[in-house]
Amino acid sequence: MVSFPNCKINLGLHIVEKRSDGYHNLETVFYPIQITDVLEVIPAHAGKSFAFSVSGLPVAGETETNLCVKAWQLLKKDFPQLPAVTMHLHKYIPMGAGLGGGSADSAFTLQLLNEKYKLGLSAETLARYALQLGSDCPFFIFNSPVFASGRGEILQPLQLDLGRYSFLVVNPKIHISTAQAFGLIKPGPPLVALSEAILQPVDTWKEIIRNDFEEPAFYYHPELQEIKNWLYNSGAIYASMTGTGSCFYGIFEGELPDGQWESYKLPSCEGGERA
Repeated sequence: MVSFPNCKINLGLHIVEKRSDGYHNLETVFYPIQITDVLEVIPAHAGKSFAFSVSGLPVAGETETNLCVKAWQLLKKDFPQLPAVTMHLHKYIPMGAGLGGGSADSAFTLQLLNEKYKLGLSAETLARYALQLGSDCPFFIFNSPVFASGRGEILQPLQLDLGRYSFLVVNPKIHISTAQAFGLIKPGPPLVALSEAILQPVDTWKEIIRNDFEEPAFYYHPELQEIKNWLYNSGAIYASMTGTGSCFYGIFEGELPDGQWESYKLPSCEGGERA
C-alpha cells in the first residue's frame, strides 16, 4: 500500500505561557497543504524481519529513531500479530522547516498499518498512539484545519476553507535553533485571540495574526525578513513563517502565475513550492 503524507502550515503561533513541566502552552492553527512525501508499506518476504529504507532528501539519525519505525514498533507492542513489513519512505518535505513532515509520516504509518492489517482502530485511538510520537502528530490523523492549544495536542475542529487561494512555500534551508528563539520570546496572550482572528477575512490577517518566532528568527537570520518582504511584494495577501521555521509561505488570491514560484532566489534558498 502507498500513501502520500502531506505537510501543514501554521496560521499564527502564539506562546501563551510557560508551564510547570518546562513546556509552553501555545495556540496556533494547523492547516494541511498538499506538498507530500511518499510512503509504501508491503509485507516482508518470508523469513525476513522488519526493514525500512529512505530515498529523496537525506534523513538525519539512525533508522531506529525514525518516527515511521517508532510508529510500527508502537503498534507491534500492542498487536503482537502484526507481521514484519518492508517500509520505504521517499522524502520530499524538507525537515526542520516547520512543515511537520516527520509527524505526518508517522501518523500515516499508523493509518496504513491499521488499514492494511485490519486492526480496527478508530481515528481517536490512532490519535492517542500518534500523541506518543509527538505533539503535532495527532493532527495528521484527522488532517483537517484545527485550532491547537496546550503543547499543540489539544485540537478543536475549525471551519476554515482556503480552497480558493494558492500557497507558495519558500524553503531557505536555514536551521533555526528553537532554544535560542525561545530565549527571546516573552510568553503572553496576543492582543487578539487567534481563535477570533482566524475567523476574520484573510486580507486582515496581516494586521492581527503573527508568529511569535518570527522576531527572534529575524534577529538571528536577518535575511529571512527578505523572504517575507518578497512574498508581500509578489502579491501575497498574507505571509508568515510556519511553525518554528524556517520555511515561509504566502497566501495568494486565485492561482499563482506560471513561473512565479521559481523566480525568487535567496543565497542558500531552495526557492518555492506551490500547493
